[in-house]
Amino acid sequence: MSEPDVTIIGAGLAGSEAALQLAKRGYRVRLLEQKPAQRTPAQSSGDFAEMVCSNSFRGAALTNAVGLLKEEMRRMGSEVMEAAAQTKVPAGGALAVDREKFAAEMTRRLRQHELIEIVEGEVKEIPSARPLLIATGPLTGDKLAKELEELVGGGLAYYDAIAPIIDAESINMEKAFFASRWDKGETEEEKTAYINCPFTKDEYQAFVKALVDAEKVEPNQFEKVKYFEGCLPIEVMAERGEKTLSFGPMKPSGITDPKTGRWPAAVVQLRKEDEAGTAYNLVGFQTRMKWGEQKRVLKMIPGLENAEFLRFGAVHRNTFLNAPQCVDQTWQLKSAPGVYLAGQIIGTEGYVEAAAGGWLAAHFIAARLSGVEPSLPPEHTAHAGLLRQTSRHEDDYQPSNITFAHLSPWEGPRLKKRAKYEAMAERALAALEGWQPAAVVSS
Repeated sequence: MSEPDVTIIGAGLAGSEAALQLAKRGYRVRLLEQKPAQRTPAQSSGDFAEMVCSNSFRGAALTNAVGLLKEEMRRMGSEVMEAAAQTKVPAGGALAVDREKFAAEMTRRLRQHELIEIVEGEVKEIPSARPLLIATGPLTGDKLAKELEELVGGGLAYYDAIAPIIDAESINMEKAFFASRWDKGETEEEKTAYINCPFTKDEYQAFVKALVDAEKVEPNQFEKVKYFEGCLPIEVMAERGEKTLSFGPMKPSGITDPKTGRWPAAVVQLRKEDEAGTAYNLVGFQTRMKWGEQKRVLKMIPGLENAEFLRFGAVHRNTFLNAPQCVDQTWQLKSAPGVYLAGQIIGTEGYVEAAAGGWLAAHFIAARLSGVEPSLPPEHTAHAGLLRQTSRHEDDYQPSNITFAHLSPWEGPRLKKRAKYEAMAERALAALEGWQPAAVVSS
């Protein structure tokens, strides 16, 4: 092949989708991938687009945000969704695939496309070719990660400390209350930024014991973590002593319970996750508890007895950029024009999100190669939600799966949750119907 139009590092879900989308549009792609010669500790196959952790693309219903994202991907011609449809296996309300067949099909598509050149071997330094898409995933090699960190000026993290996210409508506000510490909030938005769940002494002691006794996920060998003191799992703090949490993320000082007029024995703060306040995350509650245990133990928090979890907490080895700090709205590095990122390295957590990110990156790159500025996906779509997720919370950015909290708020009539999500999905698909991506070269 002659010199490529685009160079891509990484043939995971994001890189594979991007390579195929660009090739379909007539661009020559050089795909740099260390497999099959070398693998990360998480990988077991020599094929591309390997699904390492499970065989599931998660819920299929449009009342799930990830279900909506998949439907948008299908309508936008996603190669990953086509391959998934060819290799799917029964999974109830989810989309699951035969992992080996899926990876083999994606590998076949990449290897057989005449406009894709695959170069095998580990990439240890950032190529000078532009445009360049980096889609190396959460286990980016140390040397490449170091170069990337230098390129972005240090905006790279190495441990993914994710706090759970709760559906706001499931919080019992008869027990919980809005307040900022020391009553610092002045505007209405500031006053509703935090929901507080107060504990009595007995409730706090029972909660700490439950944290200590709960079943935890054991890290994989390659995930052996030396925790940062600033992001310790809550159960690790609980094991250090009964009072540790009440002097840490559950510190009650400066928060007055309006029902008692006093500070509680301890408090869990929930911070607004989206502008409309449809979801809140548990501040400082990164955890290694198993998901079933998280649901059981965290429902002991006063006000969260009926909590619906949009995302569970986790702590695991990861490599990801502080996206709001480092990239523009088209995922191009602010410090290096022509260098784009997509997938888990930019914080779009999950197989589906990574593949959707690959499509978006290909769209942005293809538009600029054709001499026009790329159009952004319509505001109400799940794809716009991915962009929205990577542009907020610069001071506390964490990777995340897609949720309805990432979509623009529902401003129609008040609906029950399921009906609201159905309406938001209909709105998104209607908006997508009228979207005309920027002109690109025809294949």
